[in-house]
Amino acid sequence: MKSYKQAKKILINEKLKIKDEIINANTALNRIISENILSKVNYPAGDNAAFDGFVVKAQDTKKLSKKNVKFFKILGSLAAGDKPKFKYKKLSAVEVMTGALIPKGFDTIVPIEKIRFDKDKRNILINEKLKKYSHIRFAGSDFRKNDIVIKKGTQINSSHILAFKTLGIKKLKVKKIPNILFFSTGNEISEKISVPDWKVRNSNSYYIRSLSEKFSINFIDGGILRDGEERLFKTKLNKAIKSNIDLIITSGAVSAGKYDFIPNVVKSFKLKSYLKSVAIRPGKPFMFAKVKNKQKAIFGLPGNPISSAACFRFFVYPYLCYSLKTTEEKPFRATLKNSFIKKKDFTRFIKCKLSINEKGIQEVEVLKGQESFRIKSFINANAWGCFPSGKSNFKKGDFIDCFPSNFSIKNFY
Repeated sequence: MKSYKQAKKILINEKLKIKDEIINANTALNRIISENILSKVNYPAGDNAAFDGFVVKAQDTKKLSKKNVKFFKILGSLAAGDKPKFKYKKLSAVEVMTGALIPKGFDTIVPIEKIRFDKDKRNILINEKLKKYSHIRFAGSDFRKNDIVIKKGTQINSSHILAFKTLGIKKLKVKKIPNILFFSTGNEISEKISVPDWKVRNSNSYYIRSLSEKFSINFIDGGILRDGEERLFKTKLNKAIKSNIDLIITSGAVSAGKYDFIPNVVKSFKLKSYLKSVAIRPGKPFMFAKVKNKQKAIFGLPGNPISSAACFRFFVYPYLCYSLKTTEEKPFRATLKNSFIKKKDFTRFIKCKLSINEKGIQEVEVLKGQESFRIKSFINANAWGCFPSGKSNFKKGDFIDCFPSNFSIKNFY
């Protein structure tokens, strides 16, 4: 039986090669960038006003003071979007609105709040030396042409969409969306709302389906495989391997029971690598296989909902990150609010409640109900605590690695 670290190393070595495609930047939300995105323009495109006010030339104010006041003739007004049409003249000023381009020859803005007009409001009065370039936003001060906007391997979010539109970026090279085929297994699984006590409602496929939009994966429900449908699964698996499916995921029938047929069927195919059972809880019966000479991988998750969720969180999700050429998210550190004891040789993924104490330190509480069948603690948790192998006793105040349970803090680099 492999350790958690050994299992992750296997996944890294057996990652898939996901191809690239060109798409419209408007539709790129949650996709993974395949190359550095460079700005095609300077932004801002030209020097412009950071405030409403009047633009003058600082040199004209060099000798001004309260005892030496000068009048600056108002040449006109410019709003954002207007083409500059005024030429600089000594002791002149142009009214500018925020975002308006600065006419050539002018270099300093006097905010509207500080403006004093003459009686006819045809001139402004200045009685101090002005600092050159005050309240000017310079061309290219945010992005210069060929600056990196976002690095390859980044997952695109709404802020990136805003930047793409602002900078005129229309097309992007991104990783193709992985196709995932999912099978539930077991006679006990039901799609009905009202079920007898010996049945359970199907939940695992709906949980993973709910993540598909956030991660940009194409989820395909393969239905429910009943006990003894070994031949049917082999036929479906063979068809999937020959199709455009990237990942095949099963839930249940992966342990060592009478009807746990998934591992035997998977091993009947030509495989490059095969992993069965990992020293983790929940999720010990986990299985992984990479098909030989194919960019196809198979995951066998336990049927228990929390075990299945944990294995997706800590195996399938990182595997997608490796395959899409991103770096998996980094854990954050938090101190324990209560002690915890586990078996030394196992890595435990524990449902925890994250909070911040009065000193601003992140703390996690191990919730009651850590058994893998319990969903109440899963609902109440907002973090997974990762308790590594090699240690049994964890005391209050110990630091542990944590991951958000709802994938809300995803760090791509």
